[in-house]
Parts: sequence; structure tokens; C-alpha cells
Amino acid sequence: MPDLPEVLFVCVHNAGRSQMAAALLDHHAAGRVRVRSAGSAPADTINPAVVAVMDELGLDLAKEFPKPLTTEAVRAADVVITMGCGDACPVFPGKRYLDWRLDDPAGKPVEQVRPIRDEIDARVRELLTELLPAH
Repeated sequence: MPDLPEVLFVCVHNAGRSQMAAALLDHHAAGRVRVRSAGSAPADTINPAVVAVMDELGLDLAKEFPKPLTTEAVRAADVVITMGCGDACPVFPGKRYLDWRLDDPAGKPVEQVRPIRDEIDARVRELLTELLPAH
């Protein structure tokens, strides 16, 4: 079995954007990409509005939890996608880094989190076409 590309999504709290991105990429990749997410300062729980908007797509984040960013996770990733964590993300030579500027869903109601989710979904689908080009 060939090595799967590995993507790491990083935001500050790992309670919103990076969790949505990881769940969406995992869903769309259907096992063809290894996906992780982490936060530079992880929150205690995932944002309930994020859980709600992902549930609308049939993606259950209820069992997920914010995870701390580790050097090992960055080293293992082929692509590191940051979402507003600034300089907190360690940088290794030879890695591909993308910075997705997205609104932070923290404290926002479901109606305002939905467009953030949809923007992440569009970016994840585009990333997938780069990671897994059609043969």
C-alpha cells in the first residue's frame, strides 16, 4: 500500500476551524489521506456551534476533542495548513505550508458558522484535487 499523504490542520484552540477541516477532508478523502488536527493552545471542548453545523452534513464531531500541537505531528505531515495560529506553528524545511485565513467561529451562532464551514469545505475539496490528482 503506498504511503498516504498526511495533512495537519492547525488553529489556536483546535475547537472550530481545524476540526471542521479535518472532518471534511477525512470524509471527502475516504481513507486516501491521513488527517490530523491540533491547536497551539487547545480549548477544553469543541465549539458547540461547530458540532451542530457538521452534524447537518452527517459528520459527528461529538467524540472529538481539542488536541495539542506537537513537533512530531508537524514533522509527520506532508502539508501543514494553519488557520490563524500565527508564529505558534513550528516550521520544518521541505514541508508545504498553507495559511487559510478564515473567520474564527468562536462565540458565533450556527447561522454565522455555516458559511465558515462551507468555505472550509470548498478549500478542502480543492486541496484534495491537488493531493490526489486524477490518474
